[in-house]
Amino acid sequence: MTETKSRKWLGFFTRLLDDATAGVRYRLAAEQIAQAERFGFDSAWVAQHHFHADEGGLPAPLVFLAHVAAQTSRIRLGTGVITLPLENPIRVAEDTAVLDLLSRGRLEVGFGTGGTPSSFAAFGLESAVRGEIFARHLKVVLDAWAGRELEGGDRLYPAAPDLIARVWQATFSVGGGERAGRAGDGLMLSRTQPRPADRLDASLADLQNPIIDAYLEALPVGRAPRILGSRSLFVADSRVEALRFAEAGLRRGAERLIAAGHRVEGDTLADLIRAFDVHVGTADDVVESLAADRTLDRVTDLVFQVHSVDPPHALILRSIELIATKVAPALGWVPERRAETRRIGAVG
Repeated sequence: MTETKSRKWLGFFTRLLDDATAGVRYRLAAEQIAQAERFGFDSAWVAQHHFHADEGGLPAPLVFLAHVAAQTSRIRLGTGVITLPLENPIRVAEDTAVLDLLSRGRLEVGFGTGGTPSSFAAFGLESAVRGEIFARHLKVVLDAWAGRELEGGDRLYPAAPDLIARVWQATFSVGGGERAGRAGDGLMLSRTQPRPADRLDASLADLQNPIIDAYLEALPVGRAPRILGSRSLFVADSRVEALRFAEAGLRRGAERLIAAGHRVEGDTLADLIRAFDVHVGTADDVVESLAADRTLDRVTDLVFQVHSVDPPHALILRSIELIATKVAPALGWVPERRAETRRIGAVG
C-alpha cells in the first residue's frame, strides 16, 4: 500500500502515575487532559492496568473517560488499551456505546491482549490463551456494535456502528501489525518495546518499521491507514531541570524492573535514557532527538507521554504546553481547533 501524507494528529497519553493517592491521581490526570485540550491536542489516551499501582493505576478507563468527557468539549478520548481478554465483551460494547454518545462521538477504542500474566489468575483465566480469548471477545464487541443478533437472540442497545471505524489494536509484533491491517483497524505502537536477545542495540525504528510495513501491506484497498506512534517525552524550560527529573524517574523505573527480575543495561543517565527510549530536555533538544526517530515520519498520530520520567504535576502541565507550542509544530503538526471537526478513520 502506498503511504500518503496528511495532517498529523497530536495526542497526550497519561499512565496516571502521579506521586499521590488514587483519587488525586485521577483528578490530576483530568487536569492534564484539560490542559492538552486548551493547547489544541487532538486526542487524550489512558491505559488500563489491574492491581499494580506503579504500572498505571487505572483499572476502569471508561469510567474515568466518562468523567473527563463531562469536563471537555473537543478533544478525542481514547483507551490505550482496554485489556479485552479480562473483560465481558457485551459490557465493553454497552459501556463504549453509551460513552460515545455522552461524549458526542469523541471515543477512540484501543484494545490489547494484556501484558501482565499475573493479572489473569485473579480473573480465573490463563495468560497463555489470551490471544484466543481476545479474538473471541473482539468478534462479540464488533457484532454487538454493528447491531447484529447475539447469542440468545438479543441485539445491543444502543447500537454503535460508528465505533467499528475507531478501533485500534496495540502490538509489539509483525504478526500483530498484519492482524490490525487486515481488520482495517488502527495500529498502536508502543513508546518502548522489548529487544530480542540478539538485537539489544536495535532502535524503535528497527523494530517498528517492519510492523508498519506488515500493517500497510495487509490494509484493505481504500482504507486509510491509522498509525499511532507513542513516545516518552519530557520537555522543560531548562536542560538541567529536565535531566534532574529524568534521572530520578528513570532510576525508580530501573529499580522496579530489576526487582521484577529484568535486566537493565548500564547505569549512567544516558544508559537509562536509551534503555527507556526517552526523549528529554528543552524543546530544541527534544525536537532534535525525535527527528532521528525514523518511525515518526510514517505515523498519522503522534502521541506523547511523560512516563517513565513522571515529573511533578506542574511540570507535566508545562511540558504539555511546550509540546504543543514548540515541539509538535516542528514535527509537522498543525493545530485544528474547530470543535465540529471529526475524524473518520475508515474512509480512504
